Amino acid sequence: MTARKMTFGLIVGTRGCFNAKLAAEGREQLKKKMEGLGYDYVILPKDATPTGVVEGRDDGVKCARLFSDNRHKIDGIIVVLPNFSDELGIVNAINGAKLDVPVLLQASDDYLDKLATDQRRDSFCGKISVANNFYQYGIKFTDTTYHSYAIESEEFSADIRRFERVCRTHGG
Repeated sequence: MTARKMTFGLIVGTRGCFNAKLAAEGREQLKKKMEGLGYDYVILPKDATPTGVVEGRDDGVKCARLFSDNRHKIDGIIVVLPNFSDELGIVNAINGAKLDVPVLLQASDDYLDKLATDQRRDSFCGKISVANNFYQYGIKFTDTTYHSYAIESEEFSADIRRFERVCRTHGG
């Protein structure tokens, strides 16, 4: 018997004082990763928000609505932080959707040669902030093997495969 193909709700975050281009690139990298691993996904259309990703309450509400409309097929939610990201937009997306599915939280690395204002990610600290808000709002989540790493990394692929097993166990 072949296992059913998993579908993940994808949230990519950004924050106004950080370069939204990094988040847009992260969005495309994440979609490519999911397709390469053979997963289906639900993600806000690129033109649904000013930056193409979740930044702030209004974007979180849009994402929550999309996830809620697709609740019958979403097995888990993967949150990717290509830069620091707006934790309340992400929390609003997850809380508003009311899916009761597992959540995976990933953050991207900064590179020592790319710390100028237009290249700095600060996802390491952003992940701490998002995780703290998850705790405050009672959102249980799965952490990644490493605190931060590249979306294209094999470590992230392995964490997604492990997360798939968490979702299959949760969903029965």
